[in-house]
Amino acid sequence: MLMPSIFGETLIDDFFNDFTKPVTHYSNTVNTLMKTDVKETDHSYELDIDLPGYKKEDIKAELKEGYMTISAQNSTKNDEKDKAGKYIRRERYYGNCSRTFYVGDDITQEDIKAKFEDGILKITVPKKEAKPQVEEKSFITIEG
Repeated sequence: MLMPSIFGETLIDDFFNDFTKPVTHYSNTVNTLMKTDVKETDHSYELDIDLPGYKKEDIKAELKEGYMTISAQNSTKNDEKDKAGKYIRRERYYGNCSRTFYVGDDITQEDIKAKFEDGILKITVPKKEAKPQVEEKSFITIEG
């Protein structure tokens, strides 16, 4: 019985694989990006988003219509050759990723605090109490 390798189905498959073809069995790598832990405290929600390999300059956070979107872009040059020769396989991720979270319509940009440290984006979103909606009465003027 052949043991699975770290690259593909089996060691033999990796050895005889045509390396000029794109690797298709790694299509789930995008799903592993931006893993997020959400913690609820008494006064806020704390998000820890994994962004290993990204720099602070590569990350953007936007708040629009109650939705906070975190996006990251890794724009490292992706050539297929190095000084010693040609790459046989490249498994590092180059590209864009983003996630969107609903934080509420009452939250403003000033309310949200963010810090990027050691490949983890830490975001604190305060809880805001829902304001009770006061029913406004509109009377129609009756002439006569």
